[in-house]
Amino acid sequence: MLTRRRFVGYSALSSSILACPPLLRSTLGQSPSGSSSSPLRLAILGSTFRHGSNLQTIADRFLVGYPCEGDWHMPNVRVVSVYIDEHIRRTAAGPTDFQLAITGQTRKSRVEATGTASDLSEARAKQFGFRLCQNIPETLRCGGDRIAVDAVLTIVEQCDDYPYQSNDKGQMLLPRYDFFQQCVEVFETEKHSVPYFNHKQLSFSFTEARSMVETAERLKFPLMAGSSMPVTWRLPDIDIPSGTRVQEAVMVGVGSFDNMDFDALEAMQSMLERRKGGETGVKAVQLLRGDEVWAAGKAGRWSQDLLSSALSRSDTPLGLTLLDGRNQDLVGDGVLPQLVKDPAAYCIEYADGTKATLLMLNGAIRDFNIAARLQSGDLVSTQFFMPPAPNETYSACLAEKIDQMFQTRKAPYPVERTLLVTGLQEACINSRFKLNQRLETPDLIMSYQSLARSQYGRT
Repeated sequence: MLTRRRFVGYSALSSSILACPPLLRSTLGQSPSGSSSSPLRLAILGSTFRHGSNLQTIADRFLVGYPCEGDWHMPNVRVVSVYIDEHIRRTAAGPTDFQLAITGQTRKSRVEATGTASDLSEARAKQFGFRLCQNIPETLRCGGDRIAVDAVLTIVEQCDDYPYQSNDKGQMLLPRYDFFQQCVEVFETEKHSVPYFNHKQLSFSFTEARSMVETAERLKFPLMAGSSMPVTWRLPDIDIPSGTRVQEAVMVGVGSFDNMDFDALEAMQSMLERRKGGETGVKAVQLLRGDEVWAAGKAGRWSQDLLSSALSRSDTPLGLTLLDGRNQDLVGDGVLPQLVKDPAAYCIEYADGTKATLLMLNGAIRDFNIAARLQSGDLVSTQFFMPPAPNETYSACLAEKIDQMFQTRKAPYPVERTLLVTGLQEACINSRFKLNQRLETPDLIMSYQSLARSQYGRT
């Protein structure tokens, strides 16, 4: 527990710690205490390491620790190697030394001119003593000829300065599968595998994602994937009781296409997978846009009562509440079409008859909420609490689960959840590309069981 004595001690040390990187390294990171075992050696693979990036937010949890159950927790992990894809792509896209010379530039001036001075990886490497590597095999071997790490943390995201391409459907072609396959080649060559975490969806392709899960099963190494939203705190602290029949659910979220929609779908799935009989998969999807969203609500395609229940959990209603502070019934007053200029509805038909809808309502709220109607008629509703930047403490909830998987070599929840949601997102993107058609999804008929014990952060 962070007592007053400890707080005063930390405060007195702060100026000297910040002035002396070795002291910072030994006091606040890369030196877990309270464990009799040697720290696990961690390799981190990512696309960019900048302030506010997903990699920075999560990797720093393993470098300096994170708050956990009322105390500061330092994982029994030591980051030994890091690969940043942006470094390689920047070098490939940049001028040669000869071209720099004839223009009077230097590598340093080039970095400053292109804004890449905001990269944090070199500073973190100096501060915490890990190796910056030029490729993925080197990262797993730490420059040697054998695997020299005990776990792999992979966070591939879009880079602003050197963006990955998108396809004609609007999907970002992030190379998560490629990163995974390069690791698998090392695992197979050396006949030795280690736990692997993949941040967010497994791939932009369900076929690739399924291959990743099958490969992990074949090589018998733990594979965990997903976002922070399913494991963050909930307001109120509630879940769908395990083994309960569910009629319908409505999830409300915000954000951009092929980005936060995945997080919202995964959070919804983390609750719905608890229904009676376990998960049996999805038989069809349809993505609606614009006025079709409101028409579907009026036609009963999704429940306006559940939407109202979900919105009742929001802490960020916009409209009149934002203008002058007055409360407003966003559903009953009929103002949503005026507030939300480009609504989207991800309509999901489960194989067991349960139906669910994710409504992306930019302009109405700024948080993520869900409501579900059980077979008994009871409603369950809550908010997935996502504290704002810069600390984004919900990532600590995910870091705790990742660390648990690294230490126990067992994922705390099934990777099949992320596999199913990866396929759900791709199917909805395909529906959008095919002019919002309803698409049957035979590949998404899959079965898995959730754990009886809820895995989100408890309040």
